[in-house]
Amino acid sequence: MPKLGMTMEEGTVVEWRVALGGRVEKGQIVLVIESEKNEAEIEATASGFLRHVYVTPGGVAPCGALLAALTETADEPFDAAALAAAEAPVRPRAALSVSVAPAPPVARARLSERKAIAPAARSLAKKLGLDAEVVPGRGPGGRVTREDVEAFAAARERLMPVAPGVALEVLREGQGRSVLLLPGFGTDVSSFALLTPRLVESFRVLAVNPRGVGASDGPPGDVPTLAADACAVIAASGGGPAHLVGASLGAAAALELALTRPDLVQSLTLITPFVRATPRLLAVVTAWCRVAAETGPATLARFLAPLLFSDALLADDVLRERTLRGLAAACARVPVATLERMAAGLATWSGTRVKDLARVAAPTLVLAAGADLLTPDGEVIARGIPGASCTVVPGAGHALASEAAQGLQGALRGHLRA
Repeated sequence: MPKLGMTMEEGTVVEWRVALGGRVEKGQIVLVIESEKNEAEIEATASGFLRHVYVTPGGVAPCGALLAALTETADEPFDAAALAAAEAPVRPRAALSVSVAPAPPVARARLSERKAIAPAARSLAKKLGLDAEVVPGRGPGGRVTREDVEAFAAARERLMPVAPGVALEVLREGQGRSVLLLPGFGTDVSSFALLTPRLVESFRVLAVNPRGVGASDGPPGDVPTLAADACAVIAASGGGPAHLVGASLGAAAALELALTRPDLVQSLTLITPFVRATPRLLAVVTAWCRVAAETGPATLARFLAPLLFSDALLADDVLRERTLRGLAAACARVPVATLERMAAGLATWSGTRVKDLARVAAPTLVLAAGADLLTPDGEVIARGIPGASCTVVPGAGHALASEAAQGLQGALRGHLRA
């Protein structure tokens, strides 16, 4: 299983394009995988014959796991089990379902009070010195599994200290001038998964999970702290000015940093930003917290989809279901307590910087969505920032970096290089 992006941890085999026993040429498309809200065609790395498939369509495997085997000739001796043992792959697990029914009222109340944790997961967390309650669960109904604890422990290795007793999960890839990616409310850096492959070709990308998200320590969740943490990441990564790319609440943090520490900001990119939260946005984040507390990640993703994505995406059955799987996985990495702190921080910051837009000195690009239900004022914000440019993606929804990444590539790369 290839690793196609800095946030990719596993992939789903969608389709094998070659029949078992069939001839394969180097560079030929042999299979399709799905990961991080996207499908990718995978080329054969050598010529030969497809002798065995270890992961069938619908199977999920971590990056690096053995997917299939080729042999040079069609009839040479081949032991599939021996190869599997030699490669020692992690056993693929079943594909995640995105249609989990809501738990009954009594169970929902218990979930909001205490996270469901498998005994094996709790035992492993204790052995590793981790608090199982803060591990995001990807099992049915958000249940924390042993695999979740293992993934959380691996993510802790990517932590970067930002304050006394506080470290954030920061994914780093590429070389050159630093580009800081700051995700929006209730999600993690996987929301930028479709943007990062092109960025890492020219820049050093630092994707920051806020406090309480993924493996990052918590709390508090207010916008000034988000900005201060971003400042600390820049300092820990070399201290020079960086390009800031923030989405939604992450855009608020980027704007706050540009106003408080302009010396650290090379450029500013604000994706679906706000400076004064609309009543709809405040109502949605409140409901987001409530639904997350009473249901699992899959149900939360289905609740959010009509608010975050366009009619065109929702009308495409295949794209909608793939997007829902990615959104559910991201939702599972953001605990309810973190959502509640973020919601309070968003409401407190709202309206405090309206008169300060004219003081933004960094070259600024605003990326707005034409069908954004939550933060529709992107063009107004761009007009308030001296010299700012604005690109509007017609018909796109609020989750712009996920839905319209390809359409953003040119404007974003041009802005960063300029």
